[in-house]
Amino acid sequence: MLKIDIPAGAQYIIEKLNNAGHEAYIVGGCVRDSILGKLPNDWDITTSATPYEVKDIFRRTIDTGIQHGTVTVLVDKSIVAKDTKFQDYSFEVTTYRVDGEYQDHRRPNSVEFTTSLEEDLKRRDFTINAMAYNDTEGVIDIFGGMKDLDEGVIRCVGNPTDRFDEDALRILRAVRFAAQLGFVIDEETRRAMNEQAKFLSDISAERIQVELTKLITSNHPDRLIEAYELGLTKIILPEFDAMMETKQNNPNHKYSVGEHTIKVMENVPADMVLRYSALLHDVGKPSCKTTGEDGIDHFYGHPQAGAKLARKILRRLKLDNNTIDRTCNLVEHHDYYLEKESQGSAFRRFVGKLGMDNFMDYNLLRQADIAGQSDYNLDKKLACVEVMKNLYQMVVDENQCIKISDLAIGGKELMELGMKPGRDMGQMLHYLLDKVLDNPSLNEKDTLIELVKSKMSS
Repeated sequence: MLKIDIPAGAQYIIEKLNNAGHEAYIVGGCVRDSILGKLPNDWDITTSATPYEVKDIFRRTIDTGIQHGTVTVLVDKSIVAKDTKFQDYSFEVTTYRVDGEYQDHRRPNSVEFTTSLEEDLKRRDFTINAMAYNDTEGVIDIFGGMKDLDEGVIRCVGNPTDRFDEDALRILRAVRFAAQLGFVIDEETRRAMNEQAKFLSDISAERIQVELTKLITSNHPDRLIEAYELGLTKIILPEFDAMMETKQNNPNHKYSVGEHTIKVMENVPADMVLRYSALLHDVGKPSCKTTGEDGIDHFYGHPQAGAKLARKILRRLKLDNNTIDRTCNLVEHHDYYLEKESQGSAFRRFVGKLGMDNFMDYNLLRQADIAGQSDYNLDKKLACVEVMKNLYQMVVDENQCIKISDLAIGGKELMELGMKPGRDMGQMLHYLLDKVLDNPSLNEKDTLIELVKSKMSS
């Protein structure tokens, strides 16, 4: 019998429920991940006990979602302290339940508790998530989850149409799980996904964003193409459809905008900002495309147009402001490059706009962008990357000034020279910054004061 190593806290809860005459198991994702040799993020427990029976058995509980049968049990730290592997002391315990009729593809009209584990597992999304376990009985696998794990298949429990009617988000979750696990989606499940993709419009942007983020930060962001082929992105990210359908007849490219985008995503680290930046770096191309008399396609102004569109998309997906700002900054500047070391002043101005802390992300995105292009001028492009890396290192090593706060003088010194806070002072600081960006050696207090005096007297 397969044995799963579970946290001491979860084992304590299961044993207490068993001793009180109730069934109890860990269930869902934690069983799946444990079988796959992965460390689960959460340890959920399912039981035949009602929420109020659970509250009677345990001293410290929180009514997390008691109307849906969920109570959070807090385990004493002395029990957790004995566990050398897991330090979890908070566990969601949910009563076996049967969901009522679904009318909005999001939530059931009612929830009824049951004493049947099979009925509870039957309502879950995929076979690999519909297994339960305790040390006494081992893995309870009624719907073939172990076989699907072994064969690498994402398959709905029972009729996939029913499962997607219950919660349309499961349509996107299927692709997300396939991306995270490197699995294929069962054909019957795929057909239902394609037929019911339209119901994703009933799902909140917040829930869509969580699944999309997990998909694109997985080891297989290329599964976004599968979401496109099944009609999912048409609902949740129509801009990607436009990218997939925009060809690039240009010597620098060998893929459509969408296919190129996937290559770029595959070549940046699985960081949320970098992956969203890669996803959206060319989102402005479809609207900026022009074709010359020679038949060559051009995309003038696409970084700026893309940054505006990216902000609109990320706001629609309800991402946080920091992620939006950093992503749009990278989208706007992703196509910038220098060819010569002598262009240090231009580089310092660029880094000033980009932000010193963002250069390494820009550099990763730039290299990934090149990796997703054709071999045309490849050596020249890579040489430009090296030029900019060297210039960046020079800025760091010499602590060169790239923004007003880096100047050797500030508002205090300008006031001592007779200037008043306001527009004129701001203009003077920008004047000094412009001088120093051209010549970093000018960034000395006495030198800048002389420049100010000369400017004021002119």
